[in-house]
Amino acid sequence: MRRKPELLSPAGNFEKMKAAIAYGADAVYLAGRRFGMRSAADNFDSEELWAAIAYAHERGVRVYLTVNTMPHTDEYPALREFLSSLRGSGLDACIVADLGVLMLVKEILPEVEIHISTQAGIVSPESALAYVSLGAKRVVLARELSLPEIAAIRAALPDEVEIEAFVHGSMCVSYSGRCMLSQFLTGRDANRGACTQPCRWSYHLVEEKRPDLPIPIEENDLGTFIMSSKDMNTLGIIPELMESGIDSFKIEGRMKSAYYTAVVTNAYRMAMDAYAADPAAYAFDEAWGRELESVSHREYCTGYYLGLPHDEAQLCTQDGYIREKAYFATAEDRELPESLRGETDIYPFIQRNKVKVGDGAEIISPRKVGSAFAVTELFDENGAPIESAPHPGQKFFCRVPFEVKPGDIMRGQ
Repeated sequence: MRRKPELLSPAGNFEKMKAAIAYGADAVYLAGRRFGMRSAADNFDSEELWAAIAYAHERGVRVYLTVNTMPHTDEYPALREFLSSLRGSGLDACIVADLGVLMLVKEILPEVEIHISTQAGIVSPESALAYVSLGAKRVVLARELSLPEIAAIRAALPDEVEIEAFVHGSMCVSYSGRCMLSQFLTGRDANRGACTQPCRWSYHLVEEKRPDLPIPIEENDLGTFIMSSKDMNTLGIIPELMESGIDSFKIEGRMKSAYYTAVVTNAYRMAMDAYAADPAAYAFDEAWGRELESVSHREYCTGYYLGLPHDEAQLCTQDGYIREKAYFATAEDRELPESLRGETDIYPFIQRNKVKVGDGAEIISPRKVGSAFAVTELFDENGAPIESAPHPGQKFFCRVPFEVKPGDIMRGQ
């Protein structure tokens, strides 16, 4: 193993960033309100970005700002103003795809590292070295690469240049996300962060003279999804990835939930740490895999790492997502109301979704998989018994037959 890779997690808003950090991220990537490829995420205004950078740095976590859209001429004044607002913030890196943006970052934020986005479609040593000559510290490789191709790029780069690659999350049927389908069908430009994901829609054939008789393009009893890719899941090939020369393992999902961020980060953290501790003794734990089954996802595949996507039928054969387990609540600092003082197994939570007496639940903690229990007793914020937790955002108390720490997550079984 060249060196232990960084685990890089998505931060679609402050809550998701805190979840990523609590569950083991070495670095997070996020965006401002404009110029990032996930404009539908909550994202951060300039004041929030400063606060997020300070919060992460206090915990030893690096922060990378996505500025990876393809801005048009009239957007550059606003981009210049946005970048200027971050002078002195301590931002660690900007992730860019456009050469004009790259040069502007160098001008306005010369102390900030430049990482080249996957949107640039880097698939060769020659391409990577060209960006290095322009000042790039890191290249985020295109998803369309196998492990041997990545090894060849690593061998050609200077040691100080880092390689980042996606290891988990949504994939795109287009090449590294460079697609015009959303723009064509809806007027929303995927290359400026506004993709409506029409590749996930259901399509039919229509005969010219019979437009009211659409014909489904059937593949199985669920229909066909001819442009919808499976999701990437490489947890099962962690040893190969750890030995590949990749410096940063990137998790996709800024638009996913804080629960998703916590669980996926946690699973990869456990697997990566186990391999780094003793590669010879490493064994995949099926419990890690079950964690990834608990989050919202499409069918899984290993992407291009082990070969061409058609080798494992990468296109989805299902309609929509496999839904994640219910995110019930997050544990708070253990302060009990007077009526519950003296109880040793009652803990406070902030509700996210409905939980009631009789539910089966699990607690997940950093670097631990879910521990199951039955919800037998609930109490309101004053300590009075209740049958179900009150409302999202409100505090309640629950009896749990094992220790719960602040930041732990309660979910449905």
